[in-house]
Amino acid sequence: MDESFLIGYLTAEEYFYFLGELQGLSKQDVDAQVGTYEEFFNGEILGKKKFIRDLSKGNQKKVGIVGALIGKPELLILDEPFANLDPSSQFRLKNMIRGLMEKKDLTILISSHDLSHTVEISDRIIALNKGVVEKDLVTSQETLEELTSYFSV
Repeated sequence: MDESFLIGYLTAEEYFYFLGELQGLSKQDVDAQVGTYEEFFNGEILGKKKFIRDLSKGNQKKVGIVGALIGKPELLILDEPFANLDPSSQFRLKNMIRGLMEKKDLTILISSHDLSHTVEISDRIIALNKGVVEKDLVTSQETLEELTSYFSV
């Protein structure tokens, strides 16, 4: 049986505790870390006693993102982080990412097809085409326009 299938039969809290245990963290440490993302969850995940598989795709995404932050990693890789999120959750995620970036102890790599969100929160954009770097830009006011023009060809 696929292990990711089994994760669906955990609640968000059980999943976070499992990840924390892998990092040598106590439940109290996990609760403290997860508690800092309460606004991102918007009252829709914690304490609901729902299996992860029964959450919406957007809420599953939120659980995955916060789960990746358990144990304070040095590198966070987010694949299409804005997909399946409603506009208010996208806004909260952007604020959360900005806050994480300010701490300077975490490198965040975002793989995304959503130019506007990515440009808005990134300080550097690298555009790849079949694994080859096509653009390597320090984000500025003109970045979105330049990328839009580049990809519209």
